[in-house]
Amino acid sequence: MRIRKMVFAALMAALTYVATMVVQIPSPMQGFVNLGDCCVLLSGWMLGPWWGGAAAGIGSMLTDLLNGYAHYAPGTFVIKGCMAIAAALLAKAMGNKAAGYAVSGVVAEVIMVAGYFGYAALLLGKGIGAAASIPGNLVQAAMGLVIGLVLFFLLKRSKVLDKLALQ
Repeated sequence: MRIRKMVFAALMAALTYVATMVVQIPSPMQGFVNLGDCCVLLSGWMLGPWWGGAAAGIGSMLTDLLNGYAHYAPGTFVIKGCMAIAAALLAKAMGNKAAGYAVSGVVAEVIMVAGYFGYAALLLGKGIGAAASIPGNLVQAAMGLVIGLVLFFLLKRSKVLDKLALQ
């Protein structure tokens, strides 16, 4: 069982990287929105807090490291890992019901928006100027949450998650 989780964590880390880099949707906030956040949420919901947090943090951090944003890599690792951990723990605490997944996803996305603001403002020295990234991060959060929930419930309905027996 431990090897199975490790393999799926590695798969989710790779999928998070690919979803962030390859699938880019034009955003009304200038720039692009990616599907990385939906993979971060799926990692937490499918693999549980610790394996899911590791997969989400590593996959997202690799995106920064391999694409010239190494100064964001430590923050991304912590923020995305915390997102998956929070999503997994809250969904479980709320009885793994549809509303619980929605609430846990919202909380995880709030962690992302607040986390990147805090990281840029305090650790990267951007101060209040870091607030300029909040609207774009909110669009990213909304897309990640909606697509993540749709994918999760499609996987759940198809019984794929039962066959994988990850939890």
